[in-house]
Amino acid sequence: MIELIKYVVNRFAEKPDQVEYDIKDDGKDVSVTITLSASDMGKVIGRQGKIAKALRTLVRAGSLKENKKYNIEIVERGETI
Repeated sequence: MIELIKYVVNRFAEKPDQVEYDIKDDGKDVSVTITLSASDMGKVIGRQGKIAKALRTLVRAGSLKENKKYNIEIVERGETI
């Protein structure tokens, strides 16, 4: 599932080499924090959050097979969580 997230984000990011992923797996819950540069935020989130929403929908549908719940958070570099 992480590979799917990385694939989609890297397709929209202008600087995919600067994208960072922080993954915390607590058994059934997986928290994925995606850190992007300021210039990539709008491209990855999309207008009115449509790309981010679609990514979350894809992950939710795919995660049913794994029996896990994924939480995806997108933050800007330098922003504290």
